[in-house]
Amino acid sequence: MKIHNKRKYLSFLKFKRDFQKYGLEKVRSYELILHWLSNRLSRSQFLILSGILVGCTAGLAGVILKTLVHTIHYFIVNKVHFEYQILFYIVFPFLGIVLTTSIVLTLFKGQDRKGIGAILYEIAQNSSIVSSVKMYSQIVQSAITVGLGGSAGLESPIAVTGAAIGSNYAQTYRLGYKERTLLLAAGATAGIASAFNAPIAGVMFAFEILLTGVVFSDFIPLVVAAVCGSLLSRILLQEDILFRFHARESFNYHNVPYYLILGIVAGLYARYFVIISQKVEHFIKELKISRMRKAMVGGAALSLLCVLFPPLFGEGYETVKDFTNGNTHSIIENSLFRYFEIGNWTVILFLILICLLKAFATSITIFSGGNGGNFAPSLFAGGTLGFLFAMICKQIGFEDVPVTNLVLVGMAGAMSGVLYAPLTAIFLIAESSFGYDLFIPLMIVSVISFLIAKWFSAISPELKNMADEGKIFTHEHDKNLMSSLRTKDLIDFDSQVISSEAPINDLYELIKNSKKNIFAIVDDEKTLKGILTLDDIRPLLFNRDKDASITIQQLMKAPPAVIHPGDEPLKIIQIFDDTGVWNLPVVDAYNRFIGFVSKSTVLMSYRELLKKYSD
Repeated sequence: MKIHNKRKYLSFLKFKRDFQKYGLEKVRSYELILHWLSNRLSRSQFLILSGILVGCTAGLAGVILKTLVHTIHYFIVNKVHFEYQILFYIVFPFLGIVLTTSIVLTLFKGQDRKGIGAILYEIAQNSSIVSSVKMYSQIVQSAITVGLGGSAGLESPIAVTGAAIGSNYAQTYRLGYKERTLLLAAGATAGIASAFNAPIAGVMFAFEILLTGVVFSDFIPLVVAAVCGSLLSRILLQEDILFRFHARESFNYHNVPYYLILGIVAGLYARYFVIISQKVEHFIKELKISRMRKAMVGGAALSLLCVLFPPLFGEGYETVKDFTNGNTHSIIENSLFRYFEIGNWTVILFLILICLLKAFATSITIFSGGNGGNFAPSLFAGGTLGFLFAMICKQIGFEDVPVTNLVLVGMAGAMSGVLYAPLTAIFLIAESSFGYDLFIPLMIVSVISFLIAKWFSAISPELKNMADEGKIFTHEHDKNLMSSLRTKDLIDFDSQVISSEAPINDLYELIKNSKKNIFAIVDDEKTLKGILTLDDIRPLLFNRDKDASITIQQLMKAPPAVIHPGDEPLKIIQIFDDTGVWNLPVVDAYNRFIGFVSKSTVLMSYRELLKKYSD
């Protein structure tokens, strides 16, 4: 026994010497142990262990952020008299956005890419390598923004934080692209699972949003990470912090018409939410003022909205819980509407305004300088929409309206239409409400809302700007690899060029001394006039004397298309496919010739990437 232990110890010392040999003298003990384990365990075993570690770390980060924000809200909203709350609503949302912007500019050098799009960008454009700064920057920024009243959610920052943890874990242990992407997704999964205490929804989030089109045989680390994140959430978070809804009615198939109508309403509202978000984003970007002044303008607008409609303050989950518990009047009593006579139509008007203004409050928070996501806002808006729909039905005269169920499925419907994630929405609400018997209405509302959203826009509007810029197209693995190529690396700058005014014999000499089979014809200012291939000239090479009068201008032909240095590789491949040629000239904005791009070069570069990431 002693000999066996001694051999294990000597083996560990040898591993440590080998580790230090590569210049990693300063290494923590646990890193040594994990490196040693990675050499002793099989790939699947080490990935499962990695999923546990990443899941626990990302889950703990989510728990810390949720607890921090909940504590701040508790003292602002619950421990202060109404008159002082108004003062806080004026000051804190403004302060949250301004402070977040200041921190981004000073501590994080203006890098504030946020939301789910940030994760997809890293997968598509950066080989799933996420900066280590994002392991804490998102927590700091979103805690300040949402904690002080920003009308956004914590789930997207938690997901980005988890993704950064998973990616950096994989980088530390020199895992390949597949493993790195898998652990990135595992970290984001654990973050979502901890935020909602919903492990299945966390896994659906990974497959539906992050890894669409990417086939993984090793999905167990995702499940393990989700379970770890959810367990930590259940153990460490108090009941009032958890995203839980205990009150609901049993499903009755007679209520299906309610769900069909609500699905349509939720889909249309989701489209409204998206359009408002895009309009506000465009408006703020077009403002010709500094980022700090944009933050001040946005903070002032948000503070005004929170004063008029306090449910817009923060995530809004407590308001939705009040809807499910029937405490609607308490919501109005904490707003300026308390000074009006509170009747059913007053409540309906109040809810309509909240639904309409939530889209403005969220987009102002995010795009003026705050940090947060659309998870919580879409759930809040959907719950409010469901309760509003139930109240209108009751006012019209319908009886036995399933109010609580409409609130729950409304949340799933709005989230499905805003985030393009119907499966995530279905399982999230089912897990959070213990409402597995509500799967039928959840599916009805979520699918109808999703189909309406897809009818207006084929891809998620959150990603549309990136798609338009060519930074991300779909989540398919091959397109991700292709989009990670750089156009300038594909250009042959050593291309053969000849003047359009040069004699034909100069062209013959160029062919004689060149290994190229395509030539660019330019004028004195290097402007591209045409191209010539060896096939175009070959008939003349054996009968030069007879065809001595032919000029280069007579021989040259216009290229079927041209490429610009700013074109993305996927666009270049599409141009090659459309034209059916293998070489195309590259020109600048003034049509000056730069070089040629060969389809063979693009495909070869792609194959090299594919081989690299498959290792």
